[in-house]
Amino acid sequence: VNYDDEVAHRADYDAQVLGEVFNLMIHQIMQTGKYKLLDLCELTGDDIYKIVYPYHMTALALNKTGLKNMFKLVSEANTKYFHGETRIPKERLEYYREGLLYGSSCYNSDVFEAALNLSDKKLEQAMKFYDYIEIQPIEDYYHLIERGKLQDRDELIKSLHRIVDCAKKLDKLIVATGDVHFLDVKDKIFRDVFISNPTIGIGHKAHPLCDRRNPKAKNPCQYLRTTNEMLECYPYLSQEEAFEYVVTNTNKIADMIEEIKPVHDKLFTPKIEGADDNLKNLCYETAYKTYGKPLPSIVEKRLEKELSNIIKHGFGVIYYISHLLVKKSNDDGYLVGSRGSVGSSFVATMSGITEVNPLPPHYVCLKCSHSEFLEEGAIADGYDLEDKVCPKCGAIMKGEGHNIPFETFLGFNADKVPDIDLNFSGEYQANAHAFTKEIFGEDHVFRAGTISTVAEKTAYGYAKGYAELMGTDQSIRSAELERIAAGCGGVKRTTGQHPGGIIVIPGDMDVFDFTPYQYPADDLSAAWKTTHFDFHAIHDNVLKFDILGHVDPTVTRALQDLTGVDPKTIPTNDKKVMSLFTSSEALGCNLDFIGCKNGALGLPEFGTTFVRGMLDQTQPKSFSDLVIISGLSHGTDVYLGNAESLIKAGTCTLSEVIGCRDDIMVYLIEKGLPNKDAFDIMECVRKGKSPAVFPEKKYEELMKKHNVPQWYIDSCKKIKYMFPKAHAVAYVLSAIRVAWWKVYYPREYYAVYFSTRCDFYEIETLIQGKDAIMARREEITQLRSERSASNKDEGLWDVFEIALEMIERGFRFSPVSLEYSQASKFILDPNDKYALIPPFSAIDALGEAVASTVVEARKNGPFLSKEDVIKRTKLNNSHIKTLTKMGVFNGMQERNQLSLF
Repeated sequence: VNYDDEVAHRADYDAQVLGEVFNLMIHQIMQTGKYKLLDLCELTGDDIYKIVYPYHMTALALNKTGLKNMFKLVSEANTKYFHGETRIPKERLEYYREGLLYGSSCYNSDVFEAALNLSDKKLEQAMKFYDYIEIQPIEDYYHLIERGKLQDRDELIKSLHRIVDCAKKLDKLIVATGDVHFLDVKDKIFRDVFISNPTIGIGHKAHPLCDRRNPKAKNPCQYLRTTNEMLECYPYLSQEEAFEYVVTNTNKIADMIEEIKPVHDKLFTPKIEGADDNLKNLCYETAYKTYGKPLPSIVEKRLEKELSNIIKHGFGVIYYISHLLVKKSNDDGYLVGSRGSVGSSFVATMSGITEVNPLPPHYVCLKCSHSEFLEEGAIADGYDLEDKVCPKCGAIMKGEGHNIPFETFLGFNADKVPDIDLNFSGEYQANAHAFTKEIFGEDHVFRAGTISTVAEKTAYGYAKGYAELMGTDQSIRSAELERIAAGCGGVKRTTGQHPGGIIVIPGDMDVFDFTPYQYPADDLSAAWKTTHFDFHAIHDNVLKFDILGHVDPTVTRALQDLTGVDPKTIPTNDKKVMSLFTSSEALGCNLDFIGCKNGALGLPEFGTTFVRGMLDQTQPKSFSDLVIISGLSHGTDVYLGNAESLIKAGTCTLSEVIGCRDDIMVYLIEKGLPNKDAFDIMECVRKGKSPAVFPEKKYEELMKKHNVPQWYIDSCKKIKYMFPKAHAVAYVLSAIRVAWWKVYYPREYYAVYFSTRCDFYEIETLIQGKDAIMARREEITQLRSERSASNKDEGLWDVFEIALEMIERGFRFSPVSLEYSQASKFILDPNDKYALIPPFSAIDALGEAVASTVVEARKNGPFLSKEDVIKRTKLNNSHIKTLTKMGVFNGMQERNQLSLF
């Protein structure tokens, strides 16, 4: 009888079970027509790697060729051969062997396994594959004795001697390696925490060293030993042998390796034939169409300055690709919003990448291309210009220009890599991503990979769980738990992908020149492969396009479809629309009863409680004011305790505060500071570096010398981050358009709002109207005071605000309709011009997939009874009960009945 963990096993029982399993396997093989042992060789398939036992090994890149082959191995191990963990067949290791040096690795290697259990011949066979043989500190093997894999220390030393003797016989280089997993001895506890928890390993599986039966089992202390410490770790060797393996041979290995860098030190952009010329022609074509020929001097100078720098530094292709992406989306009917400071570039405007025009304020006639630029300082923003009749053709001229310096996008020397971020409709984002494959080819575009790490709170939970396993949770101090948690925080947890980042590999290179690839979170069914390196590590080497999904373009498209109004024709200086940011009068209602003093509810970037409070305090009157508020609301330490205090104290007005980063440069240049100093000060402030840099660079004295007020200097010092003006302009433009629809097409506006911007519904309450909604709000208020409000309660608060505004304007919700309700969109009630019909998915626990089955079934004819509904859809009993309670089946029979008349 063999005893193993207090459970006795009879050897004959084991043999019986093994025999029965073997018989079943033989039976299965015979079912495939195989009757001879030699036929078994034909059973090895492409997926044999899934069932064999994997071993560890070491691979070192000797040169650039080896590095590239290593990237190929890592990629195949993470994709083609991934099976719960990264693995790679030996034949692929052999295939990519050039430039690589293979070592036999640790106690998980086939060499160590053969030394323990196999013949000398098998050991030699395993060892022949490797370029050098590794032996590691004897203490690193002791856990195998404790866990029963080795009988005692003598058996361990005997196996290690077998490895050394066999390596000598084969003339293999023997190298003493540390198998290092952490830096210092004191760091061992952090690894122990991860090993002890059976759910936080790769794929939420237990770490191989995790012993569920004995969580206190010791783990090897694999820290980075010094040379002297390593020399003491091989007591079974002579001093001469130990020195040779620890010092001499490790240096031999190091000398074999060339100095190589895993990432490049420059940018490699993709190439499109004629991209620079195409960009230049496109920009001038648009400029001539907009401003006439010859171009006004201010337009031509700005365009030529930008184009020459963009093309000189090799950025033309980046602009041209962005143009192609935006054009594709526009042609397919979806506007694209710009993010960041790309709108600072007039070339981006003329190439159609952004609607933001960075030129100084001016009039332009869209009919005859006549333009009139205003004197400097006449007005802050061209969108605030009153309508004016064109003196050339009599058409109404458009106000344009936001006065944004080009330097904020590409830097003072125009040599910063353009970071063009674009907001595509969430409905269209996948199409935009797919279009990049059409442009560059599938093998040259990858999603930007990310690495998710253990968060602080999660790490504390791990530390606490470890203390409980060790039985020290009652005695351990909270400070020690926090120390352990700090050591566990930041450790890689899983991989992911940037929400919209697409990495583009130049056509004359391949991905392995830059990074291996893999699937996000090891999801083999993912549509895109991601970079194995976190994209931040290679963002200076390859081009990344941010093709982001955003709700605003989706909303704009939906409102355009419902109203037939082209968003580009919506005026930016409508007085009724502008009044919404200070009053709800233009909506024909008073919202004081819910504490809302303006009409900005539901407007993108302006509808939150915080920003509505800013609107109430600052009372904006113009587009320019709204741009400042957008900058203030998105910055850090820009409004609260800074601009807010200055405005309240009367030190300055809203139009004078620092709202966006670009304003600093423009203001300081107007004050007479040299352009480069103005730019440098802006960069210091927007990155939150001004407190440290100002005294050192004497910027404060320079600003004072040019009569910059002290309050302005002090405000600069408080700022930690500042929003780019171009981004703020894009946000405000989107808000103005939505506000215009809210004023002039209210029912369509609310239909789209409830379809696109709500995460929670309580449709029974909404249908009942104002009194029911107000009663439910009081319940949520009470729950908030008790700190027991759920996420749904908090989400419903915002939904109820918009619903109450809609009701106050004379509109309402109709009941859910079996005949008219859509799967997920609120629609205009065809029988009531003041009502919206909710979708089926607005009902709790009735998802869009099930709702779609009702809509699809309805196309094949009306429902005859509740029984008919159940048969033809995927509605369950709970759904039927809810719909019955809501009166959806009123007047409908329970079962199908035949009528003789």
